[in-house]
Amino acid sequence: MKKFILVVVLLTLGSTAFAHGKSCEELKAEIAAKLDAKGVAGYSLEIVDKGTGADGKVVGTCEKGTKEIVYKR
Repeated sequence: MKKFILVVVLLTLGSTAFAHGKSCEELKAEIAAKLDAKGVAGYSLEIVDKGTGADGKVVGTCEKGTKEIVYKR
């Protein structure tokens, strides 16, 4: 249940950032700060081109929807 809530929060954050047009690095830093504040350890966030099928869960989009931020544990 905690993982589901975390995913929902991260997806909400990602969609909000998309609407405001944040840079990928800025959004990645915000997501990392939220994960660190929740005590999550042993994860990585990677910026990839949209639709590349990267392993992991997409937690945000940036650069007007052309890139995605992928969470891996």
